[in-house]
Amino acid sequence: MSDLSSLMKAPGAGFEADDDFEAINRLYIDKGWSDGLPIVPPTAPRVERMLAFCDRALDTPLGLVAPRYGAATPLRVASNAVMAGCRPEYFPLVMLAIEALCDERFNLYGVNATTHPCTTMIIVNGPVAKELNMNAGHNAFGPGNQANATIGRAVRLAMLNIGGAVPAAGDMATFGTPAKFTFCAAENEDASPWEPLQVELGYAREVSTVTVFGAESLHNLNDHESITGAGLLKMMAGVVAATGANNLYFDGAPAFVFGPEHAATIAKDGYAKADVKRYLYENGRVQLGKLSDENIDRRIRQWPVFKGEFTEAGLDRLVPVMKNPDNAYVLVIGGAGKHSAYVPTFGATHPVTLPLKRADGEFAKSINEFRRK
Repeated sequence: MSDLSSLMKAPGAGFEADDDFEAINRLYIDKGWSDGLPIVPPTAPRVERMLAFCDRALDTPLGLVAPRYGAATPLRVASNAVMAGCRPEYFPLVMLAIEALCDERFNLYGVNATTHPCTTMIIVNGPVAKELNMNAGHNAFGPGNQANATIGRAVRLAMLNIGGAVPAAGDMATFGTPAKFTFCAAENEDASPWEPLQVELGYAREVSTVTVFGAESLHNLNDHESITGAGLLKMMAGVVAATGANNLYFDGAPAFVFGPEHAATIAKDGYAKADVKRYLYENGRVQLGKLSDENIDRRIRQWPVFKGEFTEAGLDRLVPVMKNPDNAYVLVIGGAGKHSAYVPTFGATHPVTLPLKRADGEFAKSINEFRRK
């Protein structure tokens, strides 16, 4: 393992500054190193405490962060995690999320550099979520939980400072989204009638995972009236059938976040996850005539993803939002209340899931296994 003290003394590794909270925050704002909110100054002692939960070489990149393709070494990522307000025990999940984002399947360059208002949604599964007291229930995507808030923020700051996703430079979002500050939650596995995401993807229930999506914000399904699974899914299909979301034009992988009450009703009526995906694939469709003439011609009739299927189609033809039912991700998150949500994606991106493992390849039983020896 690299020696921390020598790395911290290397040229460009740090700088001298007055130990003054207001002055340091003014400096970080002026330099464009902040997301606009106050940061925790990443002093050497704070970074060192963060790196106590890193089990790999501190100067070996976890990946290259687009659009600048900066090298996301644990040392650099740790500085951003300190800035975000992370506790050191959160750091393994931050590293895992960065690794997942750098996977070419995710297309981080597209997600970061697009004009589309998308961001990185992070979903945590497995025992680590409870170990870190992450919020999977009421207001899971909102404020009030340190782990949810700061893990997501740390990833955003790393994309800004390491990847160069600077507004109007590397990040060209037309108007962006508040989810760019942080968009992170745990799946409510205890309240789910279905297998949790990591089990669906082939991992054991006791394995913890991080999944990243190049996602829009939540599109709410408010349904206090339906009392059957079919009714709820019909309503969700209506939310999906939107003309403006990128998933209509690309072979993307959207997420469906069901509140526990809706999920229980759907499952009670015999719908497994695969059935939910199939229903939404078959019924989440947009009538061709709902689109403008220009979009019909350029985005449907001539668009490569459709392979000529709609070249001669009439205006009453239905266009599937999902190109394959297996593209969908079904999650259960939240507390009591008859709400669920559709989460469209950038489209030209695919979610990436990575398990929590040590550098030796063994699955970690707990966060404490990542403590440096």
